[in-house]
Amino acid sequence: MTVTTTAVGTVAARTARKFVRTPSLMIGGTVSGVMFLLIFRYVFGGAIGGTGALGYVDFVAPGFIVTSTLFSAMNSGTGIAEDLQAGLVDRLRSLPIPGVSIVAGRVLADTAMATWGLALTTAMSFAVGFRLHTGILRALGAFGLAVLVAFAFCWLFTALGFFAGSAQGAQSLSFLVFPLTFVSSAYVPVATMPGWMQAFASRQPLTAMVDSARILAEGHAASATLGHPLGYYLPAALLWIAAVVAVMAPLSVWRLRRS
Repeated sequence: MTVTTTAVGTVAARTARKFVRTPSLMIGGTVSGVMFLLIFRYVFGGAIGGTGALGYVDFVAPGFIVTSTLFSAMNSGTGIAEDLQAGLVDRLRSLPIPGVSIVAGRVLADTAMATWGLALTTAMSFAVGFRLHTGILRALGAFGLAVLVAFAFCWLFTALGFFAGSAQGAQSLSFLVFPLTFVSSAYVPVATMPGWMQAFASRQPLTAMVDSARILAEGHAASATLGHPLGYYLPAALLWIAAVVAVMAPLSVWRLRRS
């Protein structure tokens, strides 16, 4: 256990130093998320209605905060693919450390960077008019849930990076996940979508994750808009997060051993 913990910490520290030495890796995903937030807030916000008891900025901000984790977590896929091409993974595998520590260290550092991006996106949301309708503890719960979402997606994109084999391939595969953000409740209420699309949008993981964070941050107004209380969405969100990690973590380690 001590060897594994030390190895995870060492790999995580190495990845974190790479982010610090290459600032573009730290700000790229965050800037993309902020740009989309500004576009939806000021370009589309006036034309989008149907958000019930919530103003559009209070409706959309939690959606952007949660889905911004996808922009940040993309670094996991491209980063692990670059490490594979550069031979770093092979050098780490030659050391007497468990294979899981190599992947877990990378994911831990990527999650930390995603958390930094979440903080910046949250700050920008407040700057464009987003306001909390609940207490600080529930707001921190919403932020914590977003961090768990980031952790799960880092594992997902890491697995994609192993299968892609190159940074370009990992980036292409990662973009296949982004349509899920639009076919969800992140930016518009599911009830405004065509009936056949609602069936998928209401049951996919991002909707449960976003709506859980939305109710934690906005309270009764969000519950009234969505039509269900927190207890309806939060268990599903946590189950989806656990399922993604339970599938993608072993898959990533298996692919590492086969790479």
